[in-house]
Amino acid sequence: MPKRPLRHGYWCECWTLSPATGRRPVLLASIEADSPTRATQWVRITVRTIASALDREPRHEAWDWITHGYKAAEGALTNADAATFSLTQQDTRLEWIFRPVIFLPLAHREAVDLPACAYQFARPTTHKTARRRVHDF
Repeated sequence: MPKRPLRHGYWCECWTLSPATGRRPVLLASIEADSPTRATQWVRITVRTIASALDREPRHEAWDWITHGYKAAEGALTNADAATFSLTQQDTRLEWIFRPVIFLPLAHREAVDLPACAYQFARPTTHKTARRRVHDF
């Protein structure tokens, strides 16, 4: 079987911390991107979507990042550095984290039987939000 190469890319996450989440931040969403532009585009679209619902100061911060601030994040990613952008609306904080990563190829799975336990959970009945502490806000 030929080896599949490692793939460079970017991992993007959105975390929130609020009284509703308790003392730990909660992961709201994550995506992989193939370029710094695609990574920041995800956040620009998300922030543009919520900007009109923000108070005056965080709304100005949001629009500043959407129009100009994202360029610094793209520059950091281009230089293989991580970048963040955050907004605070009253007692809720949102933070987007961008990281350059190397994606490992998954093992080839054709003609390979799955272990018996893989069929136990064929139909999930509830959705659980991933919770993980990355750092203190």
